[in-house]
Amino acid sequence: MTDMKQAMIALLRAMLGSLRDLMPIILVITFFQLVVLQEPLPHLATILFGLVLVILGLTFFIFGLEMGLFPIGESMAHAFAKKGSVFWLLLFSFCLGFGTTIAEPALTAIADEAAEVAALGGIIVNDSASQEEYANGLRITVALSVGVAIVLGVLRILKGWPIQYLIIGGYIGVVILTAFAPESIIGVAYDSGGVTTSTITVPLVTALGVGLASAIKGRNPMIDGFGLIAFASLLPMMFVMIYGMVIV
Repeated sequence: MTDMKQAMIALLRAMLGSLRDLMPIILVITFFQLVVLQEPLPHLATILFGLVLVILGLTFFIFGLEMGLFPIGESMAHAFAKKGSVFWLLLFSFCLGFGTTIAEPALTAIADEAAEVAALGGIIVNDSASQEEYANGLRITVALSVGVAIVLGVLRILKGWPIQYLIIGGYIGVVILTAFAPESIIGVAYDSGGVTTSTITVPLVTALGVGLASAIKGRNPMIDGFGLIAFASLLPMMFVMIYGMVIV
């Protein structure tokens, strides 16, 4: 009974924390709606119900990360480090990056939107089959790029490479590719770097980096454990521009 009571208290605190995090957004919307626009909030009951759902969703999502995704990511990183097999660690890293990115709802949304706009703009044939092929190609390209990015980030942790030189070199590559890529793909490529670092990818990849850096002697989790997300944001821009150069 004591454990159940502690769990309920922790859940209540998490809900209050979610409400606190959302409060600035609520205050901004309320201020501009009532003071600037001077209009009542439309469908107030529906808005309040939706707000409750958002608070519950954030609460359970954070609980899920702390109870499930972070521990399993760190424990698998420790296990691979103890196993001492670089091949399996790199293969796992690639599969983790690829799998989490394919599952990203934000990537699915932007790929579908890009396919629809490309069809309307005459870049691809305006039919459902062509749009689906374009969207799937975009998703797979981004997922492959994130897989490669995580492998590169893991190698950086293993070798102790300075992250700043890799990031600078990567952005130089982005600038060079921008000069040659079709204009129609550049915006999509830049946005692809952002949508890969979302709700599914970030927790697992972060846990992998921190767990791996903690398990390797001579590595500092604060210095070496973070930075994988930077690679996951950078490489998709390059891969998508190359994808655009190939298909256009």
